[in-house]
Amino acid sequence: MPAAPDFPPAPDKVIVRRALLSVSDKTGLVDAAKQLAALGVELVSTGGTRKAIADAGLPVKDVSDLTGFPEMMDGRVKTLHPIVHGGLLGVRDAPAHKQAMDEHGIGAIDLVYVNLYPFEATVAAGGDYAACVENIDIGGPAMIRSAAKNHGYVAICTDPADMAEVLAELAEGGATSLALRKRLAARAYGRTASYDSAISAWFAQQLGETAPARKSIAGELAQTMRYGENPHQAASFYRFPNPRIGVATATQLQGKELSYNNINDTDAAFELIAEFDPTAGPACAIIKHANPCGVATGASLLEAYERALACDPTSAFGGIVALNSRLDAATAAKALEIFTEVVIAPEADEDAIALFRKKKNVRLLVTGGLPDPMAPGETFKSVSGGFLVQGRDTARLTAADLKVVTKRAPTEAEIRDMLFAFTIAKHVKSNAIVYARDGQTLGVGAGQMNRKDSARIAALRAADFGLDLKGSACASEAFFPFPDGLIQAADAGCTAVIQPGGSIGDDKVIEAADERGIAMVFTGVRVFRH
Repeated sequence: MPAAPDFPPAPDKVIVRRALLSVSDKTGLVDAAKQLAALGVELVSTGGTRKAIADAGLPVKDVSDLTGFPEMMDGRVKTLHPIVHGGLLGVRDAPAHKQAMDEHGIGAIDLVYVNLYPFEATVAAGGDYAACVENIDIGGPAMIRSAAKNHGYVAICTDPADMAEVLAELAEGGATSLALRKRLAARAYGRTASYDSAISAWFAQQLGETAPARKSIAGELAQTMRYGENPHQAASFYRFPNPRIGVATATQLQGKELSYNNINDTDAAFELIAEFDPTAGPACAIIKHANPCGVATGASLLEAYERALACDPTSAFGGIVALNSRLDAATAAKALEIFTEVVIAPEADEDAIALFRKKKNVRLLVTGGLPDPMAPGETFKSVSGGFLVQGRDTARLTAADLKVVTKRAPTEAEIRDMLFAFTIAKHVKSNAIVYARDGQTLGVGAGQMNRKDSARIAALRAADFGLDLKGSACASEAFFPFPDGLIQAADAGCTAVIQPGGSIGDDKVIEAADERGIAMVFTGVRVFRH
């Protein structure tokens, strides 16, 4: 470990005399360069950045004028030079550093504006292997890290917002403050960490490594929240690079700021509703505390909403409504009859939006589409001292996947009901039991410590709201370890059961189903969710 040198304290104010600009995204570049030039700052640049500045009629030096070396190797080597990095890393008030800079003709660089090759965008656009590798920036991160390390003297900007802060300070006195330079350095290391994380994740994907030796999670701050799950907990929301369609990409058309719990619940609602292809018909999911309290399809979106609401109108109060198709005025009006925290849909028509404007606190989000429920991806869960990573649950069943294990085979209608119920059970906290019939949930039992209680609670909820379970299908997202859960469901009125199977008690469960004339199928797939 290098010993810490006895450097003098960094100055509060550093006058900016020379700036190095080398950006891939040139948004606002020329305007920033004009403001710097007007302040008498010498501009140094590279390649296309230098050309853009020069084309604006501004004096600008090429890096090669400083280093004495031209850009080479298709631009891979241009700023990797002692003249550049000495100018970034030199501690101006340290005698040995000053002597080295004077001896080798190294001029100080006081401001760096660098943003990186668009690696993330190249991957998102489906770039091939060679294109992605070529968009791995080397000189950019090196300059960022050098400037950030020497933040006692150098201000490092990695996006237009950083430059705006620097220019505001320079306009007041031509110097940057130490406080600002520290903040910029912290952001800069966050940016290079995020960039390297994206590259590492891409390489792991290319190599088919599901468990690389080191794994990092990178995100960009999207929102700082008033609090987390509870008022005494701090919270913030980060967005992944190239996020999948959903709450992270949604446009909020109106309503209060989303809370931590809002985002968590809205994500659960939208991931569930994405299971329902809008070309097959409208569907609605109503979520409370990340669990569905009602899900239904319908001939219209309004009918789907009304059928979903009927499953548990009590729990729907203060819930999240997710829709798989364009929100219309009739559905909007009905959804606004009770207190609703969030409505999320791919689109919303103008009449629906106008109705929401009358309820200024209700949040309306549109996403522009639905995510592919079969798309691969990862989910993360923090634990003390680390985090767990697993692949997204992309299980999806068809009638052909079902194995009939009872004497009575299910009817076609029962198969449709079972598949519908099992789709919902995939999104219910375990132990999960879902009763359904004709594309409508009738009772949902969630989060219990045993499956029998879940079956009983789901039946009680159906009874509370006048929903008859006779002839319904019952889905269990994991196997029945004992016959008691199945018996509870049969006594409630269900005639068909779908479950993964695989318990040592399967034979007894099958026997109990046969004794009651129940049709039961095994999926061979468990969709357990904590």
